[in-house]
Amino acid sequence: MSVETAQEARRQIEICNACRYCEGYCAVFPAITRQTAFADGDITQLANLCHNCRGCYYACQYTEPHELAINLPRALAEVRTDSWKELAWPSGFGRAYDRHGMAIATMVVVCLCLLAFAVSSLQPAAGEGFYAYMSHDLMVAIFAPAFVLPLLAMAVSVRRYWRNVGGGAVTWRAVACAFHDVATMRNLAGGQDQGCNFEDEDRFSNARRVAHQLTLWGFLLCFASTSFGTVLHYVFDMPAPYGVFSLPKLLGIPGGLMLSGGTLWMVRLKLQAGDGLSDARVRGGDMAFVVLLFAVSTSGLLLYLATHTRLVPYMLTFHLATVLTLFLTLPYSKFVHGFYRLAALIGNVQRAR
Repeated sequence: MSVETAQEARRQIEICNACRYCEGYCAVFPAITRQTAFADGDITQLANLCHNCRGCYYACQYTEPHELAINLPRALAEVRTDSWKELAWPSGFGRAYDRHGMAIATMVVVCLCLLAFAVSSLQPAAGEGFYAYMSHDLMVAIFAPAFVLPLLAMAVSVRRYWRNVGGGAVTWRAVACAFHDVATMRNLAGGQDQGCNFEDEDRFSNARRVAHQLTLWGFLLCFASTSFGTVLHYVFDMPAPYGVFSLPKLLGIPGGLMLSGGTLWMVRLKLQAGDGLSDARVRGGDMAFVVLLFAVSTSGLLLYLATHTRLVPYMLTFHLATVLTLFLTLPYSKFVHGFYRLAALIGNVQRAR
């Protein structure tokens, strides 16, 4: 991160440590009170603990026009996004995505759609369901590298983060506590389960918490659906298509509905929230990621509804293009914040002990 960004965040953190009015708001403030000096790695850890709920800002008596000009949500947001870009591997792609996220995502989707139509000559002579339009081997050849390589890049990035913040040996208790916090979105509860102040200034609301839970659990259900489909195909020799009462469909349809609803809700909340308490530099990339998730889930549902119609090849092409774009941009999009935040929560539990 830049020297100016680190110094400003350190200044505000030290003031908050002296005041301690917001000690019960989220995990950030108890973590601040455990030390009196803050190295750059400590600031990075605190920034990734912050969920940008903004409750501390509206409770603070030292915000502008006070001369101390405290705006901790924005200061930590700037450190947080700088840490994602600095620690990303390979470096350089993340900053371009932040500045032109919507344009890049749209361009990649369009190019992949054109590519899919270009390889239509490889259409299999026989096959059921989607395999009648694109062979299984071709799908594997395209999607396996696009899935594995981004995961490798994110693993390298998170390892860099862990070393940067001075993380030690990971304990099972810390992992369990961190996963519990993620599953319940505890740090979006505002300290008293009233919610946060993200979209409507000093009014508490659990809307952002619920939207995040719908998105998280919807994504996990869709991932589980795909995983069970893979097991059925390779272990039990049961290739797609699957019936409506099969595990892939019983998990995928509710997951798609939850993911579509959650991401659409998050887009609305982001449009309602002001820019002054977040990092305005990455607004395009943040919005692009949420819109892309919505496009993936919604196109998947529409593809299912279009079964046995002439729309299938077109919907399949668009759906696969959005999925592939999501995979390729994972290490440099807002998606990576989930892994950094999980690492920060694990580190916070271990530091507290």
